[in-house]
Amino acid sequence: MMRYLAPYQTGLWLAEYLDIRCQLCRIYRSTPQAQLAHAYPSQSVENRDDTVTRFLSTRPSLITKYRQQISQRFNSGLLCKHCHHSIAWLPKPFNVDIAAGIILPIQAATYYDYPIRQAIRLFKYHENMTKLPLLLHTLRQLPRPHGCHKNNSVIVAMPTTEQRLVKRGFDPVLVLAAQLSKHWQIPIWQGVERIDSTVSQQGLTRAERLSNLDNAFALTEKPSVKRLLLFDDVATTGASLQALGHAIYSQITPSTIDESHATDYYHIRAYALAHGSQS
Repeated sequence: MMRYLAPYQTGLWLAEYLDIRCQLCRIYRSTPQAQLAHAYPSQSVENRDDTVTRFLSTRPSLITKYRQQISQRFNSGLLCKHCHHSIAWLPKPFNVDIAAGIILPIQAATYYDYPIRQAIRLFKYHENMTKLPLLLHTLRQLPRPHGCHKNNSVIVAMPTTEQRLVKRGFDPVLVLAAQLSKHWQIPIWQGVERIDSTVSQQGLTRAERLSNLDNAFALTEKPSVKRLLLFDDVATTGASLQALGHAIYSQITPSTIDESHATDYYHIRAYALAHGSQS
């Protein structure tokens, strides 16, 4: 089965169904952390795997053990409780303007700090698929938008250029958006394209980012729903999401509509894995 999957899909399949360890501390999560600490107080994290493996091998039924592991995987995240609570989740949303009197609220899952920062960079720029489970856990912290479902909403992944797609060989934001789509049960809409003339936003000031993104996006079709959920991996200043929101809003909203009532027609929100820094 796995030979038919793309590399990132294989990594997710392994993380979801075979690997039962915390993606940060790598301790087997089938035994509660408190129990491990009580039973093996003097052992290091590196040495606990072998001990816990021997502990698991004494279980009466191999099938029962794997059923418990899979059930645990579905009912919890990809991190143990200790590692999960060591990360600051859901920073306060911030707003950017996409039209006169129209704001775009942006909600990030966490801050662009360790360990999410390193995981994003390794996945995005070095195709390190071992970091994808941690990013998947991060995605699952985003709150499902109130009132949004598969019949009235779509997810709009931040488009990439043809040049970057050829260079990287895959679209990291679209890969993450596909997992968010699966989690929220809301389809992806790819009716926006990115113009190849723009350069990478990395290292640019906010003013340079906004200037770089002038006329960077164009609609190839009109969305069939009124609720659009924009998604990007990192919203440093929100400039990319702001430009995307502005392009969509300006191209789908008739000029005859009074701006004060435009939100009655389209509702646009934005989400990201990470934003800013907590320090």
